[in-house]
Amino acid sequence: MVYPFPIPVVRVSIYQLFVRHFSNHKKSSVYDGSIAENGCGTFDGVTTRALEGIVEMGYTHVWLTGVLEQISATSYLGIPGDNEVLLKGKAGSPYAIRDYFDVSADYATDPEYRLEEFADLLERCHQLGLTVLIDFVPNHVARSYCSDVKPELNFGNEDECDRFFAWNNNFFYLEGEGTIELPTGAYPHETHGRVTGNNAATWSPGLSDWYETVKLNYGHDYTKGRDTSELPDANAELDDVPDTWVKMDAILAHWQELGVGGFRCDMAHMVPMEFWAWAIRRARLRDPSCYILGEAYDGDPAKMTSSNVLDALIEAGFDSVYDGDSYELIKSVVEQGRPATDLDELLWSPNRLDFMLRYAENHDEVRLGSSHHWRGQGGILNRAVTAFLTGVGRAPFMLYNGQEVGEVGDGAEGFAQDDGRSSIFDYGHLPALSKWTNEGAFDGGGLSEDQRSLREWYAEWGQLMREPAFTSGGVYGLNTANFANETFRAENEEIAHHVYAFIRHERASGEAFLVVINFHPEKQVESLELILPEGASAWCGADLAPKLLLGSIGPGGVAVFSLDL
Repeated sequence: MVYPFPIPVVRVSIYQLFVRHFSNHKKSSVYDGSIAENGCGTFDGVTTRALEGIVEMGYTHVWLTGVLEQISATSYLGIPGDNEVLLKGKAGSPYAIRDYFDVSADYATDPEYRLEEFADLLERCHQLGLTVLIDFVPNHVARSYCSDVKPELNFGNEDECDRFFAWNNNFFYLEGEGTIELPTGAYPHETHGRVTGNNAATWSPGLSDWYETVKLNYGHDYTKGRDTSELPDANAELDDVPDTWVKMDAILAHWQELGVGGFRCDMAHMVPMEFWAWAIRRARLRDPSCYILGEAYDGDPAKMTSSNVLDALIEAGFDSVYDGDSYELIKSVVEQGRPATDLDELLWSPNRLDFMLRYAENHDEVRLGSSHHWRGQGGILNRAVTAFLTGVGRAPFMLYNGQEVGEVGDGAEGFAQDDGRSSIFDYGHLPALSKWTNEGAFDGGGLSEDQRSLREWYAEWGQLMREPAFTSGGVYGLNTANFANETFRAENEEIAHHVYAFIRHERASGEAFLVVINFHPEKQVESLELILPEGASAWCGADLAPKLLLGSIGPGGVAVFSLDL
């Protein structure tokens, strides 16, 4: 396919910073505790020193996760808590937005000045050269959505509520009359029943439905299929697009004017591609460097295109899209025992090499160190998994706060049970990360030797990823040439199964690195003598030695060598 813009020379790297956890220095948590009991991070708590720690690891962007005003059990002056039947945990879901033009009062030292405190955090980020992303949740809003900041732009103000679908409606309305019966109880505050965020058109959504949210209407009836060709094109004027488009454009403009440099777009595949092309064009007219990242999954039947949705979003203007396939690929190698050579699948798809965002953790996925996942070996393989996902290709990559110190995510916290994730629904803290944040010193004073070593590795690896070979260079896999190599295997293995090796080379600079990864969680690779085929020499444009003696690589180890061309 032909991409609408060139591959960037500077490789984007994103640090996902969930404010509620990141700057919460309370060291103990009560199950299902309140904000008073368990504490909460603040904008002010993300200090210059904290941000310097992120910059030192080589990150170019910071995604301030969950900062928009969301549903919550916690009340503030002028901001009442939500009906408990809407809440998933006392903190509430960050993806059930209650006011798109405001930030959560939970994160303010003085709730009355929450927007000013958020603006101050933006300025601290900008002073250190960090581009700030925030969430954009275009598919749905909270059932209790009501903007105090811009009430004139409230969704549903002019809707024809007696129609399931109308081109200019903001919501999809249920037929007949009734009371919304949520799995947590009746919700009598909805005069006209609406479809849930996950397309459940029912008065009684189930526990697995996104029952606390309602779906937004982009001028296409989703029940009629994926053909959205009737919608306006990217150059349409404001007067010629559905009302939801107009309001979403106003939301993006609002945050861009405050200094937000881009958006992580939630469940982007559930929104028509025509809207994305239109909205991204307008966002880039306001700021040409605006970075647009999409969370999307091609396998979701709710996707709004019959083609590959990842390609479609890139064509619509996204800078990058979640690479869920690569995540599942590496997870299957660890959990299902597939041979490391199967990782070559990633090398066959240029869009995944160059545009699909890589991650080993995020708020939706389990922690590498979880005892319930990754066969309980993710903590040992933390470096190996990260090195593969970020080292192969030129794609952007993301690190989730706590990953760099081995956060495990074990234990039930409230609404979130013991599922291997750090809960986004409950008030609490990250035990491992808090040892680095160290009550606001952000100096790692509480880290163990292993945790400190891991974070130092992440810093070194992050800086390596800024080298030309990894930002704009190509990749050459070496597993096929070494499959029969007796030294290319973990100790006492009969065939090569756990080792993966590749070269990264950038022709303009002449820079080249050899990376060898051992995915075995217990055994080391002894006296590795790596075979470099003639094809590798031709690809590098240099006469490489046919064999390299590299020594031993420990369990979960990553070895990097600079090649002299």
